[in-house]
Amino acid sequence: MLTALKRKNAITMMVVAIIILGLSVLAEYVSANVDGMSMLLPILTKTSAYALIAVSMNLLNGFTGLFSLGQAGFMLIGAYTYAIFTIPVAKRAGVYQYYDGGVIQFSIPEFFSEFFGEAGSVIGMSLTLVIAGLFAAVFAFLIGLPVLRLKSDYLAIATLGFAEIMRTFIQFEGSAPLTNGSNTLRQFETFDSLYAYVLVAMVCIGSIILLINSTYGRAFKAIRDDEIAAEAMGINLAKHKMMSFVISSFFAGIGGGLLAMYMSTVQAKGFTSAMTYEILLIVVIGGIGSISGSIIASFLFIGSSEWWLRFLDESSNNIGDMNIFRNGFRMVVFSVIIMIIVLFFRRGIMGDKELWELKFRRKKSKEVAK
Repeated sequence: MLTALKRKNAITMMVVAIIILGLSVLAEYVSANVDGMSMLLPILTKTSAYALIAVSMNLLNGFTGLFSLGQAGFMLIGAYTYAIFTIPVAKRAGVYQYYDGGVIQFSIPEFFSEFFGEAGSVIGMSLTLVIAGLFAAVFAFLIGLPVLRLKSDYLAIATLGFAEIMRTFIQFEGSAPLTNGSNTLRQFETFDSLYAYVLVAMVCIGSIILLINSTYGRAFKAIRDDEIAAEAMGINLAKHKMMSFVISSFFAGIGGGLLAMYMSTVQAKGFTSAMTYEILLIVVIGGIGSISGSIIASFLFIGSSEWWLRFLDESSNNIGDMNIFRNGFRMVVFSVIIMIIVLFFRRGIMGDKELWELKFRRKKSKEVAK
């Protein structure tokens, strides 16, 4: 029965993946050809990055029970790594105008494009995203050695401090020949199509799902539920905590690279602790311990905050002397919506369930009732 269930869930996930890719292609057409839908493409592009980052945070907070607030720091590392290694050589002098073109004098996409043409550029960008994740993972391993001894709020404070340290280090004048200091990194290579962002996010999220359903994933859940019992069953707590922390940071680094592509420019001051709180909010709204919940919540969060409620900021919508609709009013309404969701869905939209499991669970409950 368990094997049949896994096979059925795998088939369902593959069908969902194909549908999502098809919808992303359709969304590009709709955004370009339908009036009033121009915001659809950027919203879905940003959602792809945020969904991956939220799922990576859920792996750590929801499935392993480690309360970390360092996500913005790992996103920052990923974003800067991607940008630094994909700026074309001819444009580096203009980007690093105060630092003689910077210390890096090559571009990974350009290197591959010399051998494989336009396809080589895509290969180079994809490889650089992986490198961005690896850089974030290395930093996670180094910071994890001391901080993973901490628990609960102390771990959260330590990882939050790491994110702030990274932001300060990148803007430090001494590291400017590499990071461009407080100046903006720009003119780096980006994907041209929405489905490229969606495909990268889906491959990464799919990898996380496979991990969660493996023996390592079950060990993560055991640590989350009861550390003492998990250790008594022979689970190496330090090893599995470090593994979860490093893997989560790896995918957060890739998500940071995708976010850099979406923004087209990167500056350290944008990766504040508020960004981590946004990701944490998405995880809570979707359901701690639910992958599909994080994806759904990412779309709802980005769509509501940046598109659907924009009319609330336009003073032209006021009637007579009402003067209610004004700049910033949408964030007030958005905050109220979040409060309502948290009050009525205390475990999030999906709780700890997944979309592809709901049908099976309903059938199972009916069989039990009979």
